[in-house]
Amino acid sequence: MKIDESTALVTGANRGLGACFVAELLAGGATKVYATARNPQTIDPAVAGDPRVRILAVDVTDQASVDAAASAASDVNLLINNAGVLGFGGPLEGDIDLFGRDMHTNYLGTVRVSRAFVPVLESNGPAVIANVLTLIALAPVGPMAGYSASKAAAHSFTQALRAEVRNRGITVVGAYPGGIDTDMLTGVAADKAAPEEVARRIVAGIAAGDTVVWPDDASEGAGKVYLGDPIQLERMLAG
Repeated sequence: MKIDESTALVTGANRGLGACFVAELLAGGATKVYATARNPQTIDPAVAGDPRVRILAVDVTDQASVDAAASAASDVNLLINNAGVLGFGGPLEGDIDLFGRDMHTNYLGTVRVSRAFVPVLESNGPAVIANVLTLIALAPVGPMAGYSASKAAAHSFTQALRAEVRNRGITVVGAYPGGIDTDMLTGVAADKAAPEEVARRIVAGIAAGDTVVWPDDASEGAGKVYLGDPIQLERMLAG
């Protein structure tokens, strides 16, 4: 896909990786970028001030909100499903309500937005859906058990969707970053990639026609482990 000819929509664009996606798309010459958030007032005014940016209120857990966005953004040919939440908790003691929140947002939110936009993308094709997943969708981290499970479900959906729309002019991309230095992982002692670099590498992968993107050095290395021996990655992350 040519980024400089794209009309994109980014969910969760108000901060962190989502804001970096908007900046990267604009830098790549995108014709228009719909920057969406549950509360559009939280979107950086510097981003909102670009004449190519359109601000939309989108709650990925609310069908009416998503349907309204699909109607308003009927010219989109690049959808980046980025909105997400993270609740901490292990498999036995984690808060079930947090597990449910993560599943409703990270998995069902991705399903909901993708379904709503497939007719739009098909009419504007060739088009791309890029789902921001995570390395731990492929092998979980215990203290993030609910989050890992929600992203694993989104990973499986990404694979199913790729097959479903391949003959409708839509390419489906799965991106699998490791830890990213954003508010979501504040206080977590771990190596974290810069969100600007992660956004850059995902957008570059979209432009190159990749369907799987390892967008930071840690995920690239771990991805090679996963492709060779999934159980080895499970043991690595469990440790």
